[in-house]
Parts: sequence; structure tokens; C-alpha cells
Amino acid sequence: MTTVPIQTRTTTTRRERWAWYLYDFGNSAYASVVLLAVYSAYFQGSVVGGAEGSRLWGLAVGIAMLVVAVTSPILGTIADFSGSKKKFLLFYTVMACIFTAGLFFAEPGNVAIGMSFFILAEIGYRSAQVFYNSLLPEIAEPHEVGRVSGNGWAIGTVGGILCLIIILPLIVMIEGDLIIRTSLVITAVFFAISAAPIFLWLPERAKAKSLPPGENYFGYAFKQLAETIKTASQFKEFLKFMAAFLIFNDGVIMALNFAAIIGAVLYGMDQQQLIIFVIIVQVSNVGGAYAFGSWVDKLGGKRSLALSIVTMIAAVIWLYLNNSATGFYLLGILAGFAMAGIQSVSRTMVSFFAPPGRSAEFYGFFAVAGRTSSFIGPTVYGLIAAEAALWYQTQGESITSAEQLGQKLAILSIGVFLVVGLIVLSFVNEKKARSFE
Repeated sequence: MTTVPIQTRTTTTRRERWAWYLYDFGNSAYASVVLLAVYSAYFQGSVVGGAEGSRLWGLAVGIAMLVVAVTSPILGTIADFSGSKKKFLLFYTVMACIFTAGLFFAEPGNVAIGMSFFILAEIGYRSAQVFYNSLLPEIAEPHEVGRVSGNGWAIGTVGGILCLIIILPLIVMIEGDLIIRTSLVITAVFFAISAAPIFLWLPERAKAKSLPPGENYFGYAFKQLAETIKTASQFKEFLKFMAAFLIFNDGVIMALNFAAIIGAVLYGMDQQQLIIFVIIVQVSNVGGAYAFGSWVDKLGGKRSLALSIVTMIAAVIWLYLNNSATGFYLLGILAGFAMAGIQSVSRTMVSFFAPPGRSAEFYGFFAVAGRTSSFIGPTVYGLIAAEAALWYQTQGESITSAEQLGQKLAILSIGVFLVVGLIVLSFVNEKKARSFE
């Protein structure tokens, strides 16, 4: 099996690490504005409207994730072999920024642009993360991967908060959907500026290998993946972890993608209140990233991850029982802390499991699990919320009450995925999985 040696870990500079951190600073702005605080609620309530908005939002997220799930393992293998992680990262980053800015044209009722441009922006955002994450083993030594990953997550979260703080006064002072759509352009520019240092300061350390005669990169990638699948018995713990991640990540993605919609539908929160809510979640996310980043290096990945999932389950139970906007703000603190642990620790554990020279390929499989679950989870949530709302209407509930009851029922599905994922995670042997180091 051909591998690409990684010549790192002793030569990484502070500037190179900050370039990696700042990319997270920028793409977290996309997540905060597009997925969490602004566009999701705007799409559901204004571009589409009603329970159908929840269904189409889940479908749009699902389509984007499915595309990433299909393409990322192939492209990850190509990136490893050709030494071109940064080239793929640049392509998808540009794609994400262009179509995020393009959401300016998603006016109320323009479902085609609102849905298609979001799908393309989401494909760019999610695909870029595969190659961004695969650079982690190149800038951190094995004993500090958890801390560096946690730092990146925390600094990235600050970027999301800052972008929200920039657009909040504009939304408060200027009424109407024009400023909502303009905030998406601001987010795209924020993302692009923050991402620039990684392309200027962080070198591509993996060296390209020569292709065998008569081969091309795509043909080689398929052969490499076929070989990986045939030798999958070597990576049993990694595959078990991927199975667990596929399931519990559903719960996280569902909560993230529908948080603003839940706030608007169940508690009548307006755009300003939703932005404040997400800022609160993001602040607690910073604390969670630092805490779990430290705990990974002390307690191990599996224990830290299990703790974060249990905490998230508690937040979901609280959400189901909660009946006030104040309670929603408070449970957001707990959920933000837990989600930082789930996502940052999961990213760190992939670096533990990946053999040297194959980080992008393994992060490609990580993306397959994550994006496949992201396809299933939001689609399931959106369908439950929409279909349940229709059923409640047939039982005599008003349209508003039926939509709220549909959201309540869909919230339970988040908890189901988290509990099942935690059970599967219990079968992962972390010590055995890290034997490749």
C-alpha cells in the first residue's frame, strides 16, 4: 500500500498553527449565521413558510450532505496521494463563500434560489472541512492533538460570535428581509478574509507521489479505497467508531440545523432573539472546546466523548420539557458546551486512528459518516415535524399549535440518535485503535 510520509510535528511554527485556527474562525461564521441564527429561520419562515419550510430545510441539508458523503472519500484519497489538500481546500472554500454571498438573492417566495444556492454553499463548506481537518496531524504532535483541536474549535467559535455581533446591530436598526440577506454577504466576506492565512502561511507538507504508468488519480483513488475496504479488518475499531459517530452525529446536526426553527416556532423568538441565543450557545461552545480538548489528553478520547454525549442527552430532555424562552436560553448553554465536546473530540479521535500518511483518506471516511448521518438526521427531523403537524391539524389543532406539536415530537428523535450512538460507542476499544501510532 502506497503512503505519503508526513514531515511535520517538529517544524510547525506558531504562525502556521494560527493560520489553521483562523480558518476555523471563518468557517464558524458560516455555521453561526447560515445554519444557526439567521438563514435557517429565514428560509423556513420567509422563503418557504410553515411546516413545509421545515421539510424543505431538512431536505436541502440532506442533499448537500449526501453529495459530500459520496465525493469526500475519493477526493480525500487523491489529496493524500497527490499532496494537494490545500488545493481542494481552496476550491471548496471559494465555492462556499460565493454561494453564501449568493443567498442575498433568496427573496421571500424564491424557493429555487434559496434552496439551490444553500445546497451549493453547504457542499463547499462541508467538503472543505475534510481537507482542513486532515491538516491537523501535520501541525500537532500526537500528545497535543486534543489540545490543538480544542484550541481550533474554541477560536473558531469566537469567530462565529464576532460575526453575529457585527450583524446584530444592523438587524436591530434596519427592519425587513433586505438586511437579513445582506448579512449573508457580510458572512461570506468574513469567511474569505479569515480563511486567507491558511493558504498563505501553512505549507503543503505531504509530497506528491508519481502515478504508476497508465494510471490516473481517480483510478488510483478507487483502487486505494478498494484496498482499504479489503483490509478493513485492520481498522475494526475505527469502523466501530465511524458507526457510532454516524448515529450520534445525527443528534448534533439535527439540533444545530433546527435550533433557530425550534426557537421561532415553539417560543416565538424573532431574529434578534435568535442571534442572541446563538451567541450564548457559542460562548458556552468555547468553554466546552477548551474543557474537552484538555480532557481528551488526560482522560482519553472515548471517555471524553461519552461524557459530552450524556450531557447533550440531558439538554435534549430539558428542551422537550421546556415551555419558556428563558429556559431555551439556559438549555442553550448546556447544549453548546456538550456539542463542542462531541464535535471536537470526534475530530481528534480520527487523528488517533489514522495510520501515518493517510490522514485525508481517513478524514474522508469520517466525512462519509458525518455527511451520511447529516443526510439522514435532518431529513428525518423535517419529515417528522411536517407530517406530525399535518396529522395534528386533522385532529382539530390550529395551524400554529399543530406546527408546535410537530416540533416537539421531532425533538424526541434527536435524543434517540444520541442514545443509540452512545451505546455503539461503548464497544470501541480506543487503546487498540491507537496502536498505529
